[in-house]
Amino acid sequence: MRDYVIMTDSCCDLNAAEVEELELTVLPLAFLMDGKTMLNTPDHADMSPEEFFANIAAGKDCTTAAANVGQFTDAMSKILEEGKDILCISFSSALSTTYQSAVIAAEDLRGSYPDAKIIVIDSLSASRGQGMLVHYAVQEKRKGKTIDEVADYVRDTIPHQCHWFTVADLNHLKRGGRVSAAAALAGTMLNIKPVMHCDSEGKLTPVSKVRGMKAALTELVNTMERSGIAPLSGQTVFICHANCPEHVEFVSNLLRERFGVTDIRADFIGPVIGAHTGCGTLGLFFMGAER
Repeated sequence: MRDYVIMTDSCCDLNAAEVEELELTVLPLAFLMDGKTMLNTPDHADMSPEEFFANIAAGKDCTTAAANVGQFTDAMSKILEEGKDILCISFSSALSTTYQSAVIAAEDLRGSYPDAKIIVIDSLSASRGQGMLVHYAVQEKRKGKTIDEVADYVRDTIPHQCHWFTVADLNHLKRGGRVSAAAALAGTMLNIKPVMHCDSEGKLTPVSKVRGMKAALTELVNTMERSGIAPLSGQTVFICHANCPEHVEFVSNLLRERFGVTDIRADFIGPVIGAHTGCGTLGLFFMGAER
């Protein structure tokens, strides 16, 4: 059996230590701020998350760019030259063209490496939801499973991976066209917070509204109680946040107190998602009967 490498992109929001432990190849997406293009890498070499969200809070504009075909071609070629196959798990195609770039690069390279397997999977996921999927894929690989077996596992897992978010600042959703200007104004005045999820097509979709951030965070945990696969105490739960450690602490405590969850892995939302959600956003990722 040929060895293979699991590849992903930096929208997985796994930190440098996680990437090293999982032995991943991670392609960076880019973001533009203050006229400077920077790379969103797991080590945050170009800009720390704290600085990024401080800039967002100060009203600075940020635009983002997908990983392009050339990046994937270069990274994949190096792996193929080593005689290894590739399983690439990409950022949701509903939110970025990164997946399409990976597909094009893989197709271009198959002619030059006819004996190699290059499998590209649309994660239909974002941020540490994508990271959670990659984490589980690596655990399956470490059990000795073939690239095809792990690819099948990933495809079977995607429909059961739950992504639930809440956002503190509705104005960022307004800029992205996800809520109207009137709804953003009214919601801000009434302290209304949306509860959203990443649906079966990989799109970020509003589901309900509650008043106050603590109520919104509690509702995220309530969704896990309603739809999480038992035993909830045995789940590995991932959390992403936009520079709001107090929200992480609140949700983590609820998970421990209500379900006995012990494996909680929290870290920052990266610039690609953070540019569109703003500060105070939190996402909760767990396994459920369905999305």
